[in-house]
Amino acid sequence: MKILGLDSSGLVASVAVVQDNELTAEYTVNYKKTHSQTLLPMLDGLRNMIELDLNTLDAIAIASGPGSFTGLRIGSATAKGLGLGLDKPLVEVPTLEALAWNLYGTDRVVCPLMDARRNQVYTAAYEFLPEGEGFRLHRIIGQSPMEIGEILERLQQMGRTVIFLGDGVPVYCNNIREKTGLRYSLAGPANNRQRAASVAALGAVYFAKGRTVTPEEHHPEYLRKSQAEREAQQGGVL
Repeated sequence: MKILGLDSSGLVASVAVVQDNELTAEYTVNYKKTHSQTLLPMLDGLRNMIELDLNTLDAIAIASGPGSFTGLRIGSATAKGLGLGLDKPLVEVPTLEALAWNLYGTDRVVCPLMDARRNQVYTAAYEFLPEGEGFRLHRIIGQSPMEIGEILERLQQMGRTVIFLGDGVPVYCNNIREKTGLRYSLAGPANNRQRAASVAALGAVYFAKGRTVTPEEHHPEYLRKSQAEREAQQGGVL
């Protein structure tokens, strides 16, 4: 099984290939360039480096959201274009699940935090439960936008140690530190941002379970309306 993973849901742009449960290649950049400038050149560089014939792919796994509206649209368009051109199915991998997969096998509650601005985060909570020779991802709190104080309160009530990751951590680290009684740690730099390797690896799990869509069926999961849509709605345009 050979899966191409794409993630442009945040500041990070990342592409990777996972084959038979092994990472073949990954190209990840966390730099201030638009993904429209970086994603396809990164894919082309990775393809040339490992002499990848795109026709040999079984599926394309895409970080399907939440995240940056522009980033999600760029990733979605790229995945749809590749899927249509290669006649390959897509695997939609929720961004927060892929982030949690970075910490595969941990015994702590995993809480991804993506900055959604206005004192809100896109967040969820997961744990890894033993399954066969590995682990499966179990959702404790479903992904949604919420106030940072709300997710911290819910985590505190669990009474378990939590590990945080994502671009919301540096934004709200003071809120985390000030939450009395919350036992926590922060993921290290190798695993605290989006990685297409995790998108591809989790995508392979979902592909094996038949969780695929056609390129035409795929749409990003924004979780909330864009600022322009909210402002238009408030003004009575929508």
